[in-house]
Amino acid sequence: MTIEQIKTYVQGGEWVSISPELRPFEDRLGTGKIEPFYVQRNFQYFSNDRFEGSILSSADPYGQLPLVKFTFKGHTIWGKAHPIAEGAFEVDYILDEGFEVTPLHPMFADQLNSAPVEGLNTWAVGVTQDIKGKEFPLFGVKAGETVGDYDLIYIYNDMLFMGGKHVDGRGFDKPENRPTNLQVPIVRK
Repeated sequence: MTIEQIKTYVQGGEWVSISPELRPFEDRLGTGKIEPFYVQRNFQYFSNDRFEGSILSSADPYGQLPLVKFTFKGHTIWGKAHPIAEGAFEVDYILDEGFEVTPLHPMFADQLNSAPVEGLNTWAVGVTQDIKGKEFPLFGVKAGETVGDYDLIYIYNDMLFMGGKHVDGRGFDKPENRPTNLQVPIVRK
C-alpha cells in the first residue's frame, strides 16, 4: 500500500487491541528498571490527518485491574517508507489537541498526586484532566511542549501494525527512538 492508500484504509471505524498486550516500560524515576506494562489500545483515524487514540493500562495481564486511561488527540505527519516491510511507513503522532489522563485506581491517583502540577487539580479516580502543554515530570513533559510519538505504520491481512515499543522500555517520543520493528497488531472493531 502507498501512504495515501493506508490513510484511506485506516479511516472509518475503530482499531482495537486483540487482547491485553504486554509491553516493557522503563520506570519514570530513571533507575533503568524495566517493568511489565499491560495495555489495550483503541485508535481512530479521520480526514485532515487527525487521529484520536486511547490506551487503557492495567496492573494484570488479563486487563481486569485497570489503573489509568490515556487519551490522545492530534494530527499525523506521514513520512517516508521504512525498510522493515514493503508498504511500511514512518508516521508521527503529534498530540496537539489533547493529552488526557484518567486515573482508574486509587493507587494510580495517589502516584499522580505525589508530584503536584501547577494548573491541574488534585487527581481523583474517574476524573479526567488534560495535561497538554503542562509541566508533567512523571511523564517527562515540559511546560509548553507539544508531545509526539514517532512510529511506524503497516497494514497486513487487515491488521494495523503501529505503536511498537523497544524491548528496553524506551518510549518513541523522539525521532531517534522511532521503532525499527513491527509488534502486536490491532484490528478493526
